[in-house]
Amino acid sequence: MSEWFAGIDLGGTSIGAAAATRDGRMLAEETVPTCSHEGPKAVLQRIGDLIDRLSARCGAPPKSIGVGVPGLVDLASGATKFLPNLPTQWRDVPVREVLSRRFCVPIGVLNDCRTATLGELAFGHGRTVRTFALFALGTGVGGGVVIDGRLRLGPLGSAGELGHQTIIPGGPLCGCGNRGCLEAVASGPAITAEGVRLLLSGQAPGLHALVDGEVNRVSPQTIADAATAGDAGSRSIIERTAEYLAVAAANVVTALHPEMIVVAGGVAEMGELLLAPVRRGIRERVRMFPADDVRVEKSQLGDDAGVRGAVALAIQTLESS
Repeated sequence: MSEWFAGIDLGGTSIGAAAATRDGRMLAEETVPTCSHEGPKAVLQRIGDLIDRLSARCGAPPKSIGVGVPGLVDLASGATKFLPNLPTQWRDVPVREVLSRRFCVPIGVLNDCRTATLGELAFGHGRTVRTFALFALGTGVGGGVVIDGRLRLGPLGSAGELGHQTIIPGGPLCGCGNRGCLEAVASGPAITAEGVRLLLSGQAPGLHALVDGEVNRVSPQTIADAATAGDAGSRSIIERTAEYLAVAAANVVTALHPEMIVVAGGVAEMGELLLAPVRRGIRERVRMFPADDVRVEKSQLGDDAGVRGAVALAIQTLESS
């Protein structure tokens, strides 16, 4: 077996693991429940067991390991500082140290959205563009920024938190404590909540029919399906979401003039319903210079962005160790 790299995508409900070669060819994958209620020690044990199973399938241990986590990380120590959606919030959990005791290889730990951006740089759109910004729209809204072929992290690894731009001053309360963040108005839950509101108020009859009036079936995907079928209320939700995203993207374009805006995450599955109005919105708002050359595209990595980004992190960690 040639050298391979382990990528771990730690999420609130599941842990994705992948074994891949240096050029990104996937050798093995596995997903298990996080069971985060059991605490950090048990979750890290589960991650270690995953890597052991990948090693058995590949016939050798990995050359290095990359771990993407949903929150803030101390880049120097590899300890988590704040994972808001996991029990205990994983404050000062020494992830790198714990895994290093079990696996004597270099280990990188990074925020999951920055990890996904690194994956896009290594295995996605980054193969053809050198400066881009990634918006990850899912349960929350995260992001990352690549400038001249390098992921920008900043001193705390938190550069690229594109989801926490203020879009509506005094708007809805965000989980970060600010009001009116992009995450508060354009995340999957925000889109779903607006869909439920319109359904219950009789303003989205097509959506009502699609889900048989069951509000627990409303999701960004069912809203997109209803909009495609001609439901005006559902289409208005997507257009408003696209307007918010366009404001945020236009801010980034004005500041950095990237070659591309990449949209990732579950909400990105709306495709052109979302992307086309974002393109128009950027052109309308960026007036200081022509922005027609800034492309807006869906991520090339899809659901594999997290684990493939973690593989890219593992490769980068080995090269810099």
